[in-house]
Amino acid sequence: MTRITLVTPADATGPVEQTFAEIKSAFGVVPNMFRAVANSPAALASMWGSFGALGGGRLGARLGQQIAVAIADRNNCNYCLAAHTVLGQKAGASVQKMAQAQGGRSADPRTQAALAFAIKVVDARADIAAADVDALRAAGFDDGEVVEIIAHVALNLFTNYVNVALDVPVDFPGVKLTRAA
Repeated sequence: MTRITLVTPADATGPVEQTFAEIKSAFGVVPNMFRAVANSPAALASMWGSFGALGGGRLGARLGQQIAVAIADRNNCNYCLAAHTVLGQKAGASVQKMAQAQGGRSADPRTQAALAFAIKVVDARADIAAADVDALRAAGFDDGEVVEIIAHVALNLFTNYVNVALDVPVDFPGVKLTRAA
């Protein structure tokens, strides 16, 4: 059971009510993660704004979702793993590609490079080497895309930490974590 109150759309006012309307328009409902974060209007605005900005970024929705499931599995976040698996499939990734991405793997060399980099950023707490960035460049990523991958990592750490720390109930079809805790 969640460790904080989930704000209901009926109880939302002001900026939270407006953001909830945008979220509902995108998802058809207001998922529990946003209801938890809505306890802080500033945090909700930050999270929703980041999703919007990165959703329109150069990496594309599918790669963003593949990065998200790799990070979720790394952080043992059932909520994000479930949500981003669904969103990745909606962005055109097959069930198999999303399962591979969850484990940090892809048959596509460019996607593989992005996943390996994202996982290394998480595991090394961003203390990476020049060679790690060079590997992304060799796979065809430019400096802007390198920064965007790091932005995806940061957003996913935020959402993972919210969901794990606050035990937010998963309201997407469950996906089994593959990484041992």
